[in-house]
Amino acid sequence: MPANPMHVMAGVMLDASGRVLLAQRPPGKHLAGFWEFPGGKIDAGEMPLAALARELREELGVEVDTSVATPLIRIPWCYGERELLLDAWRVDAWQGTPRSLEGQALQWLIPDEVDPTTLAPADLPILQALRLAPYYSITPAHVQPNAFAAWLARLSDAIEQGERLLQLRLPLWPVGRVRDLASALLPLARRYRASLLLNGDIEGARQLGAGIGVQLRASQLGELSQRPLPFSQPVGASCHNSAELAQASYLQADFATLSPVAATASHADAAPLGWSLFCVLAKDAALPVYALGGMTREQVQDARAAGGQGVAGISGFW
Repeated sequence: MPANPMHVMAGVMLDASGRVLLAQRPPGKHLAGFWEFPGGKIDAGEMPLAALARELREELGVEVDTSVATPLIRIPWCYGERELLLDAWRVDAWQGTPRSLEGQALQWLIPDEVDPTTLAPADLPILQALRLAPYYSITPAHVQPNAFAAWLARLSDAIEQGERLLQLRLPLWPVGRVRDLASALLPLARRYRASLLLNGDIEGARQLGAGIGVQLRASQLGELSQRPLPFSQPVGASCHNSAELAQASYLQADFATLSPVAATASHADAAPLGWSLFCVLAKDAALPVYALGGMTREQVQDARAAGGQGVAGISGFW
């Protein structure tokens, strides 16, 4: 990321029904016709939240209460030679009714109903960050194949209790048996709008369809030249450094895990990143990033403070 990219603020405005406001870029502008989260660039000497409030006032005629706005994600992006830092904040409180003051079309949509292909490319990671849960649960690697019924019940209960992002990582199981487990869970997952990801099994996800995604292994990232699944199926990426995060963004993955943040027994030979390096890498990544490795659910605020989407866990989550 260059030393002085154009700093652009984006307001992720959510109403009482959970709908988000999108604005369409008008004819004659760069990326005309694409939808984006409203906002604009910071003027010289202006503070970021003051700029956000000004932009939303000028574009939509609303007064935003920035004291309750919360950071969502920062996206470093490049449009040709134009380098920018897209700084997205969640906005839940404002005065006035948003209306078009600059000729832009507006629409309110539930985030899950937004078609990602209609968004300006830099805004896509904002949508994913808005949709994604703060927790990403991964099944323990030691689970035996004869535990199918037990884990079907355990994962079903987890979904019913609120888990919305789960990875089926079961290296001791035959591939077909993991797919059977995903298939058995799929009706419940769809009912609760939960996402199930297969570890490295792109073909299995393709066969099972919407609601089943894939967690790409680090070794798979360099083998792919495009996103392996449609946007109706989530794609995660297992990353350990900035190059892998950049490739995950290039492939339009929905999110990445970055590990190991802390020392873990399962990867005792891997040097932990620590929160400081995690923060640097996550803030330079152009997609939501989960902290993985020695994590517990109680560390979600540490991950958020370091620029992450949340925490992912294995043994500490079950």
